[in-house]
Amino acid sequence: MGGTLYIVATPIGNLEDITLRAIRILTDADIILAEDTRVTKKLLESQNLKLKINNLKLISYHQHSSDSKKQEILKLLLEGKNLALVTDAGTPGISDPGNELADYLLSINPEIKIVPVPGASAIVSALSVCGFNVNSFVFLGFLPKKKRKKLFDWIKTGNVSFGFYESPKRIIKTLGVLEEHFGAEKRVFVGREMTKFYEDYYRGKIPEVKLQMEKSKMRGEIVVVVEGYGV
Repeated sequence: MGGTLYIVATPIGNLEDITLRAIRILTDADIILAEDTRVTKKLLESQNLKLKINNLKLISYHQHSSDSKKQEILKLLLEGKNLALVTDAGTPGISDPGNELADYLLSINPEIKIVPVPGASAIVSALSVCGFNVNSFVFLGFLPKKKRKKLFDWIKTGNVSFGFYESPKRIIKTLGVLEEHFGAEKRVFVGREMTKFYEDYYRGKIPEVKLQMEKSKMRGEIVVVVEGYGV
């Protein structure tokens, strides 16, 4: 009987957001696949799992991992090992490594058991507090650098809100791009360093939010939600 690959969500900032189930899975797993083993060790230490760290085999797995690493993971699962995949923060596969591994494993052996362990997600957290109509929404990951007009035109026809991740170095410029394509009356929500000690939230028409953010130091991780066209 083969093992199970658990896709484990971890906190996006506040370490108290880890779930009880995630702690159990990480404790019981034979091997943890970590985007950055140093970050994962800190997470385990925060949950008083130091003994587990000393006896646990951590394997690095990230977006640049080779096919040979995927084959190694497949072999471990076929041997009956239970593996837990984590990224540095949030849910694996949501703009983080994960889906390409699941696709590879299932393409080789459709019987492999892959189980989600839900938890924190930056985009879902932003949607929950933005105050916009997000019954329908589109998640874009990171905005493409090219062919944005075509993408924005498609979004307008769908009449839906949309969200994406952005760099603090580009956020002001991106707000300008959004204003150019959607107009000054369009409302946006920007979450910076969500769940962390210095978290900030901005909400309003694009020029208003842009002005507020220009007065602040832009550091850390940023999530943007744009209110649905015509809503």
